[in-house]
Amino acid sequence: MNKLKKNIPVGIVNFTLIIFYLFITLSNPLHSSENSNTKFIEMKVLDKVSSKTNLLKLKIGEEKKFQNLLIKSFKCKNSEFDDDPEITAYIQVKDITNKNNDEVFIFNGWTFSSSPAVNPFDHPVYDIWLTKCY
Repeated sequence: MNKLKKNIPVGIVNFTLIIFYLFITLSNPLHSSENSNTKFIEMKVLDKVSSKTNLLKLKIGEEKKFQNLLIKSFKCKNSEFDDDPEITAYIQVKDITNKNNDEVFIFNGWTFSSSPAVNPFDHPVYDIWLTKCY
């Protein structure tokens, strides 16, 4: 009454799962092309005190010091479906003059070129907005 099932060797199952995982991961267009096409982020930094604007170019994954800010870029993507493409980027910004350990980043998140107020960068001296991904 109790039917015995034939055991499948463990090595064959693991090998099959690894091949399947690699196939899915490498064929996913979001995984492979997002960072390979985009290598730099271009943003403008406004000094609200002096009213001067500076152009800042960051390599993806690079951390750059600008005045009292440390800015690191992680991802940047141009939308491909609109006539007026949306540019989005994930960045982290630290104020190195702030010695308070409770607040690590003054900004940590996605920023949008067309709508900087959606996820605003709030600093008393500087304003940052995204201009390009290339």
